[in-house]
Amino acid sequence: MIQVKNLTYTYPDGTTALRNINMEIGRGERVAVIGPNGAGKSTLFLHLNGILRPSAGEIIIDGEKINYSKSELIRIRQKVGIVFQNPDDQLFSPTVRDDVAFGPMNLGLSEDEVEERVRESLERVGMSGYEERAPHHLSGGEKKRVAIAGILAMKPEIMVLDEPTTGLDPETADEIIEILLELSSEGITVIISSHDVEILSQFAERIFVLNSGELIAEGTAGEIFGEPEIIRKASLRLPRTAELMNRLRMAGFDVDVKLTVEEAYHELLHLLGAEAYHRLLHFLGEKRQHKLMHLLGDEKYHELLHVLRER
Repeated sequence: MIQVKNLTYTYPDGTTALRNINMEIGRGERVAVIGPNGAGKSTLFLHLNGILRPSAGEIIIDGEKINYSKSELIRIRQKVGIVFQNPDDQLFSPTVRDDVAFGPMNLGLSEDEVEERVRESLERVGMSGYEERAPHHLSGGEKKRVAIAGILAMKPEIMVLDEPTTGLDPETADEIIEILLELSSEGITVIISSHDVEILSQFAERIFVLNSGELIAEGTAGEIFGEPEIIRKASLRLPRTAELMNRLRMAGFDVDVKLTVEEAYHELLHLLGAEAYHRLLHFLGEKRQHKLMHLLGDEKYHELLHVLRER
């Protein structure tokens, strides 16, 4: 869906922000671009719908090279929607309805079609009923949802979101990611940047790592988070579960890096083995066994004992 070939970009002041970047992203893929501040993530994103023009190299969207003519840019910006890190950079109309309707109206669509797109888009992001609200009176999470709705109203095939969960509380951030996962399941290619490693580990099918304007690594979430040195260069920390598994590997245990609590739980069950099962029962005694059952829940507790017994 996206091909970035030998992309280099130098700002007018002579600062080179990107150096010879090569990437390919498939249709419907969930991709994250990570790296420290100043790595070039935002600059890269602004190339994907023609806001910036490469100093060298080319961008190919759905098999067609961007040629930067006015008609081509209109077509590309229908296909590739960008949600900026700060939604206040994107929301400028007096009402939510006007903001979401802005893009479709500029496509020359009928009033009925524009209204239908506004209704559908706000419904998709859980903002129905906010049509007459002023965007600058909304919370950060609500503004982010409206910004996403404004892009959805253009019916894009690719969505690019720069730090979509920055400044949001954990519950709201999870809700935004759920929206993006749903869009991906419908075939929309979703590309994000983020410093939230817990979200990255659960969202991204593939991760590209930028540092000082260069692409230094790419791979699955498991591959990237299984290499602590790469994460250090990206100025991130490991997800808690990956950090635990990496420490166990460094201590000589034969474990795979896991990114979710559920996966790590089952890996630890596999690691403990039969000896630990008997030691656990001996150590706990009857009263502590009941306390452990209460802590884990009946199903998890018996699953733990079953797996240990089998080992």
